[in-house]
Amino acid sequence: MATIKEISQLASVSSTTVSRVLNQDDTIVVSPEVRKKIFKIAHELNYVPPRMRHAQKEKEIVIGVADWHIIRKDRPNIRISSLDCIAKTMAGKNDVKFVRMDKAAPSHYDGIIAFGVFSESEMESLRMQSFAIVFINSDPKDYEYDCIVMDFTKGIREMLDYLLDRKQYRSVGYIGGLYEEGDLRIGYRRLEGLRETFRERGCYDENHFFIGDFSRDGGYELARQAAASGHLPEAVLLGSDEVAEGVLEAFLDAGLRVPKDVAVVIYKDIETLESQWPTYTKVRMFPEIVWQTAIKLLLEQIQGGRSDNMTIYLPTKLEVGDSA
Repeated sequence: MATIKEISQLASVSSTTVSRVLNQDDTIVVSPEVRKKIFKIAHELNYVPPRMRHAQKEKEIVIGVADWHIIRKDRPNIRISSLDCIAKTMAGKNDVKFVRMDKAAPSHYDGIIAFGVFSESEMESLRMQSFAIVFINSDPKDYEYDCIVMDFTKGIREMLDYLLDRKQYRSVGYIGGLYEEGDLRIGYRRLEGLRETFRERGCYDENHFFIGDFSRDGGYELARQAAASGHLPEAVLLGSDEVAEGVLEAFLDAGLRVPKDVAVVIYKDIETLESQWPTYTKVRMFPEIVWQTAIKLLLEQIQGGRSDNMTIYLPTKLEVGDSA
C-alpha cells in the first residue's frame, strides 16, 4: 500500500504538505498545480487514506452524483431522492447521503458516481474532490478508476427485434432532443448510437428521425411536425420522459391513439420526472442494478479500503408494456 512518504518523494514536496492536501485541508497554501500533482500521484499509486481504511461506524457517508453530461443543470435529478433506500440496506450502520454535484462549485465527498464522458480537466477536478470514484459509461482511458460500462445498444437492439419481428411494425423512428451550452453537449452520442444501431438492423430512415429541443415543448413541436409530415413511423422511440410529455400531448391533440395509431417506446435515462406512464413499453438505460452496483463499489472503497480497480459490464433493459 502506498505511503505519504512515497507520494511526497514523487511529488517533490514534504510529507506534511502531502498529508494536508490529501486530507483536504483548505488552509494550506499550495499552488493548484502542486495540489493536482499530489492527487494524481496518490491515485496512480492506489493510495487509500486512513479514514477509508478504518471507516467509522455510524458516520454519514456523502456521495456526490456528477450527472451534468446527461442531465441539464436546470432539470432535477429525482432519482437521487430514492437512492438512500437502496444504500441503507448496503451500508450497515452508516447513513448515506446523496448530493447532486455542481460542476462550477467543487466540494468534498466520500465517494462520487460520475455519468458520461469527462474531459481530463474534469477528471482532475473529480479526483480532487474524492478518493472513491465510480465512472458510469465514461472513457477514463485507463484502469485508474472503478468503471461500469453500459451496453446501450443491447436494449435498443432488443427493442427493434421486438417491434419489427414480434409486433411486425413496418417502420420505427425516433423523436428526441439535443442540448448544448458552452462545452456541454447532451444527446449527441445517443443520437449517433441510435442511428448506427438502426442502420445495422436495416430499418434506418432519416425521414423517421425528428430532432429538436430537449424539452417538453420541443417534444410537442416535433410530434406535431411528424404527424403533419406524412412520415410518422408506425412505432416511435421517445428520447426522454420530458420529451415524451410533449409528444404524447401532441398525439392526443392530433387524434392519434397509442398504440392503435402509433406505437410508443420511452427511452428511460436517469429519470427527471415522475413517470405518468408506468405501464408503457420502455428501454431502461440505467436499471436498478446499475445504482446498486455503483453504490456497492463505492462502499467497498470507502468502508473496506479496497484499492484495486474494477470494470463491470451491465446491459440495458427492454421492459414490454401496453404502448407498443
